[in-house]
This record gives sequence, structure tokens and C-alpha cells, in this order.
Amino acid sequence: MEQRETSEDATMTRIGQAIMLLHAGDREEARNRLGELWAEIGEDGDPFHRCTLAHYMADTQDDAGDELAWDLRALAAADGLTDERVARHDSSVAVRGFYPSLHLNLAADYLKLHRPDAARTHLGRARAASDALADDGYGDGVRAALDRLERRIAEAG
Repeated sequence: MEQRETSEDATMTRIGQAIMLLHAGDREEARNRLGELWAEIGEDGDPFHRCTLAHYMADTQDDAGDELAWDLRALAAADGLTDERVARHDSSVAVRGFYPSLHLNLAADYLKLHRPDAARTHLGRARAASDALADDGYGDGVRAALDRLERRIAEAG
């Protein structure tokens, strides 16, 4: 079991390093590293790894359709998560806390693809799940992003 935990930590470390590259503006290198990790993890790998990786891989995409595909992978992986698995990474987070952000991203993807009905559906799901967000900086940020996206969807008709 200890070997597995070490391996999982190493995977999250590598995902974190790719995320740092993304946040530093090196989308291409982040995309390359996340792609290599995805090939290692595989479609049936640890749902936490797949969810995290796919969530950030979506942000490295240049094409809105590709971004949507990765965000859908993140949502599918989240559906396979348990609170116990998430707690091994962060004991203060529950799985249901992932859904507001995941649905927010899907709503934004659908808006980019000029599919406002699908965008509204996922915005509604994000809002419905937002009660899982804490009253902290992260929760406030997601709620503010929901408000901004709702305005953009309304403007798009």
C-alpha cells in the first residue's frame, strides 16, 4: 500500500508541475506533459488523477471542441470519485465540491461552441451544486464566475 501511495503522490506532483507551467503561460509544454501523463494513467486509471488532469488539460486546448472533450472527461472521472479518495489528497474537500467548477467549465465550453441551451443547462447544474462550495476565496471565485457566465449567456441570447 505504501508503494501505491508514493506512486499516487508522484503522479499528483507531476500533474502539479504541468499546472504550474500552464499558469506560467507555457500552454504547449503543459499540454505535452499532461498528454504524456494521460497516456500513462489511461482511461481506467485513478479517477482523481483523471479528473484533475482532464480539468487542466481542457485549459491547454486551442480548439473549443477539444476543450469540451477534456471537460467531459473530467466530469466522467468525477462521477467515479469517492470522498475517501479525495480526502487522501485534501481532507477538507468533498467530491460534491468539484461539480460547480466542472459544470461551470462545461457551460463556458458550450457557450464558445454557440450552444446556449447546453450552456444554460450546465450553468443550472453548477448553480444547483454550488451549495457545496465553502464561504472562502475559492467558493466566492466560482460563484462570481457563475454570475459572469450567466450574464454572457444572457447577452448571447
